[in-house]
Amino acid sequence: MGEKKQKEKTVAQWKKFVVVGACVLFVVLMIVSGMGSSWISAFAVARPGDVAVIDYTLYDAGGNPIVTTDQTLFKQVATQGRYVLFSRQISVTSNLSLAHTLFPVQVYSTGSGWANQFALFKPEYDAMSSGIVGMKVNEQKRITIPSSASMTQLWSPELLKRNGVNMSDINVGDIIPMGVGDNPEEMATNQSSTTYMRIGVVSQKTPEGAVVDFGYPAADIRVVKIN
Repeated sequence: MGEKKQKEKTVAQWKKFVVVGACVLFVVLMIVSGMGSSWISAFAVARPGDVAVIDYTLYDAGGNPIVTTDQTLFKQVATQGRYVLFSRQISVTSNLSLAHTLFPVQVYSTGSGWANQFALFKPEYDAMSSGIVGMKVNEQKRITIPSSASMTQLWSPELLKRNGVNMSDINVGDIIPMGVGDNPEEMATNQSSTTYMRIGVVSQKTPEGAVVDFGYPAADIRVVKIN
């Protein structure tokens, strides 16, 4: 008799466990259902052809941020009195080379608000595009932009003066904004063309003029979302 009661008690306990387990499973399924497909994307990696939304920060040769989507970093640098641009997140197609010479990005500065578009050059976009391959959502890494070393110009004292800058007033490390276009021929002949912003840094001063570096050798990228 005692053995029979013990078995009945054991069966009752198992039934209770099954009911509790079913309730827990139901709750889990409800949570997953409410999350939609976002829980799946958390484990996905960017494959060639995927479109990813990314955060990024471009750095000049001195390691100073030039343009960033990081609002905290933007405020910190701006508070220090250094020039920096704030950008919204951008969508990049993974492992796909840019078909054009530049990729325009709307940017904000403390002086002019959202009035300007910044020119991401093709090598920079391509480096980000290839760099995100295999990255997961919220993963961050630093990439190098090899061709940035060739993006320098010698600005003669005459050219500087035509742009409202005296040679005697500039120093190594100074910022020089300039306008670039995706159609150099139109710009050279003063025809109407869209102009995009680019930030250069004075890297040298010589009797011939100032060497201005418009290349950014490094970037931090973080995958926000994979579509």
